[in-house]
Amino acid sequence: MFAKTSNFIREVKTELQKATWPWDPKEKAFGAKYKELIDSTIVVIIAMLLLAAFVTVFDFALMQVSRMLF
Repeated sequence: MFAKTSNFIREVKTELQKATWPWDPKEKAFGAKYKELIDSTIVVIIAMLLLAAFVTVFDFALMQVSRMLF
């Protein structure tokens, strides 16, 4: 069990090192990179809200159709 956990943590660390981060954590000033991070976060939140709305409407429509058929 301990071997699996330590292997998992090692793999996660390796994958996180491959990731590109919006800024260098050692930098003092965030500047434009911080704005890019905020803008990207807003885009993701809006996309998730739109997806949730689509799934909700689609689910409601299918529920109504199934009620009419059965």
